[in-house]
Amino acid sequence: MIAHTVSAKTIKNLHQIVRAALNDAVDRGLLVLNPAAGAHAPDPRKRPSSRRRARSWTADELGDFLVETAENGYSMLFRLAAGTGMRRGEVLGLRWDDVHFDTGRIEITQALTSIGYRLEFSRLKTRTSRRNVTVDADTMALLADWRRTQRAALAAAGVANEHGLVFTRPDGKALHPHSVSQAFERAQRRLDVSPIRFHDLRHTHASLLLRDRVPIKVVSERLGHSNPAFTMTTYQHVLPGMQDDAAAAFGQLLANHSRKSGEGAAAA
Repeated sequence: MIAHTVSAKTIKNLHQIVRAALNDAVDRGLLVLNPAAGAHAPDPRKRPSSRRRARSWTADELGDFLVETAENGYSMLFRLAAGTGMRRGEVLGLRWDDVHFDTGRIEITQALTSIGYRLEFSRLKTRTSRRNVTVDADTMALLADWRRTQRAALAAAGVANEHGLVFTRPDGKALHPHSVSQAFERAQRRLDVSPIRFHDLRHTHASLLLRDRVPIKVVSERLGHSNPAFTMTTYQHVLPGMQDDAAAAFGQLLANHSRKSGEGAAAA
């Protein structure tokens, strides 16, 4: 069966493509009903793929990439994805109205996805996926600079930002997700970094936070996961190192306590 050979995410993508194609057939009078309308694709969040472990960059690799691509036209997009853990569609669907410079937070409420070559905006369905994420001060400052640059470029071209998006094409229209992934692949080719996918910027964000001992519940909330258990399953390869750090920290705590106790007894 197909469920045993491909991931739940792939099945869901295929289901969306087939359903959209059959909807077009219904609209054109070629079919009376869409036979895929009643089919339910699996939820990738409840059945993550076990065939491919999430890949991520080290802090040095990410830092080198962001520095070396600072002049790239997609540099702000890359940095925001890495700094927030947003999915590709969430970054591309982000509107300026959702960016709050006064509080340093952004609202993630919609995504831009492609069905074939057709772009569609969709509201994020779950309460956890619709979220507020705090952004570091440096990234927010760069984002403010990007807003000024974007407005000036669109005004000079005599075009409008059709949907008020943070990231657009030069003509003000929405970026295609595939073009963003291709730009990311090109940007990393000449650099001495491990090859990763655009989606792995999300994994990099989570892995670096977990390695820095940020509570898993906080990381889960930033990623918009349904619960921390899913985050633990996805990033279980990061946890063994954290266990070692915890054991070492606890051992040091006991050693310090024993030393102080010994010094107190000697003084008495």
